[in-house]
Amino acid sequence: MLHSIFLHHPGKLRFPFPMDCSQELLNGASESGEVDIYPGGKEGEAVRVYCDMEADGGGWTVFQRRMNGKTDFYRTWHEYSVGFGNLSEEFWLGNELLHNLTSVGPVSLRVDLQSGNDTVYAHYTNFSVASEERNYTLTVSGYTGTAGDSMRYHSGRPFSTRDKDPDRLETHCAKSYLGGWWYKNCYKANLNGLYGAHNYPSYYWVNGGGGVHPGQITILLQSQTLTFTSRINFESAVTL
Repeated sequence: MLHSIFLHHPGKLRFPFPMDCSQELLNGASESGEVDIYPGGKEGEAVRVYCDMEADGGGWTVFQRRMNGKTDFYRTWHEYSVGFGNLSEEFWLGNELLHNLTSVGPVSLRVDLQSGNDTVYAHYTNFSVASEERNYTLTVSGYTGTAGDSMRYHSGRPFSTRDKDPDRLETHCAKSYLGGWWYKNCYKANLNGLYGAHNYPSYYWVNGGGGVHPGQITILLQSQTLTFTSRINFESAVTL
């Protein structure tokens, strides 16, 4: 478990009001933990987030974590918009904040999948979440990696939840698969689906050899520009 708290000392830091965890890294923070960031600058409100200073060089703002199934991810549009859960356990940081963080510059997405000591990953050089007026539409492209290009299927899709499906194709996927996500018809990645199920419906990542059911998920954001990582540790044995 990672429990470091970062203290701010305006006047001594390069970024007294860090906009994300990458600026906190540049402030000298080297351990993971909770911290206040200021997405709107020093005039804006502080937002409490969890910074991962270990994954891929550090400086990642965690925006989703699943680890034990204690938090229900079958939520409403409003709950996904403002965020829910506990930063030290399972949570979704909130679509409105994701939009704000991905609007300040280029953003990358990284998805790490782990089963025991085996890991694969997906990296996308372009990632953004549109405003609520545009239904938090996802843009993702530029895949490299070893996990399979599952997120590309969802690019251009609006976010949908059990009580709002802005652009339904054939199925109300959020209801059918018990989550909130950028569903299409319906998914190749469903990281907010039902926890712990190894059959339909459940959360899932489709790869070239089939699919995997994660036991732990962490999705992070960083400025590089800004970069997102989704790291998934699998409790069950899967073939990667």
